[in-house]
Amino acid sequence: MKTYNAPADVENKWVIIDASDVVVGRLASYVAKRLRGKHRADFTPHIDTGDFIVVINAEKAKFTGNKLKDKIYYRHTGHPGGIKETTAGKIMSGRFPERAIEMAVKRMMPKESSLARKQLSKLRVYAGAEHPHEAQQPEAVDFAAMNTKNK
Repeated sequence: MKTYNAPADVENKWVIIDASDVVVGRLASYVAKRLRGKHRADFTPHIDTGDFIVVINAEKAKFTGNKLKDKIYYRHTGHPGGIKETTAGKIMSGRFPERAIEMAVKRMMPKESSLARKQLSKLRVYAGAEHPHEAQQPEAVDFAAMNTKNK
């Protein structure tokens, strides 16, 4: 039995997803799967077969339970004792609410991989409904209607 390899000239589609009233974790899981290309029949782990994903209305995404106040994101300044923390609620109500979705997707991608970094660069997240990718004619995916738990 021979191993199947996807062709090097893979056709990557553009997909647009509306994040209004959608659970962040479920959305991030779906987006990570599409970015890697695991939804395709010709998925190959070492070839970038994923799609370009545009997520709009990221500021309207939801967290379940008490995660808005209980979920803590940590970062480090690089100096001794320089660990900083912020909650999901502060991120969603702050200047860049799209970072919550970006961080969730990034943490669902393979770690320490140049291919994963390349695939993650295909993700575009916008807080509002406007985006500059109309020229690519993205295909709309109704993520909220896929499962009742997504809302």
